[in-house]
Amino acid sequence: MSTAADTTAVTNLIAQYAELVDAGDFTGVGALFADAEFIGDGGSVRGSAAVEAMFHAMVIRYEDGTPRTHHVTTNIAIEFDEAAHTATTRSYFTVFQALPDLPLQAIAAGRYHDRFERLDVEWRFAERRVSIQLTGDLSHHLRIRLPD
Repeated sequence: MSTAADTTAVTNLIAQYAELVDAGDFTGVGALFADAEFIGDGGSVRGSAAVEAMFHAMVIRYEDGTPRTHHVTTNIAIEFDEAAHTATTRSYFTVFQALPDLPLQAIAAGRYHDRFERLDVEWRFAERRVSIQLTGDLSHHLRIRLPD
């Protein structure tokens, strides 16, 4: 039976991802996906090294080492499968960015569809699907152009 501790653990992983990206800690982001697949609009990668490399290749970091972003994750819905020791989540995200010459603004919004696995008592990402649904000015955030 899932417990409040399971809900908190899964929610904390979702929050930790946002915190690590906003801190520019792409090694930490990669570690979250050590045994997981990260699927975005541009394709998919699996494992720590591939996820870390993807973030380094895609996301611009500034003098302070961060992308100068703030990820907000809301509307988190969690469904547990106790027999399989898994959980699935759906959530919304909005990414804000500000720079000295760029006023604070929303640059992207979309959905996360995540799958988590519990090994013994520890939860971990198994898969993250990112679907960007709305975009603003991403030219100060991404090194690449997203597919239309």
